[in-house]
Amino acid sequence: MKTAKDYLQEANEVVKKIDVKEAIEKHKTKSAIFIDVRDSSDIKKTGTILDGLEIPRGLIEFVADEATPLYNNNLKKDAEIILICGVGGQAALTGKTLIEMGYKNVLNVGGIPDWEKNGGPMKKY
Repeated sequence: MKTAKDYLQEANEVVKKIDVKEAIEKHKTKSAIFIDVRDSSDIKKTGTILDGLEIPRGLIEFVADEATPLYNNNLKKDAEIILICGVGGQAALTGKTLIEMGYKNVLNVGGIPDWEKNGGPMKKY
């Protein structure tokens, strides 16, 4: 039987981490798609990455699949996608799902507190 720890370990083995400062530079050049995978209530409390997508982890399979009505046209299988959440766990799990769906360049930047602490551009509510 698998535990949450097992799922996280597997996800962290396949989803590469990106340093928050490197991710902020990518944000400045608009060379990547940023996705906050937290629930909307969490995003409303803290804010999120400026100009990032807000796609809850629970919807990612539908939003990332071209065959569903919920597909988001901003998601392309060859685009660089950088995921963020509260501390990094949900981002890793979401990243593993995207990789399994054929997305080729998925990275985990960790949690929104580190993003904000390092001067990452924020959208506040």
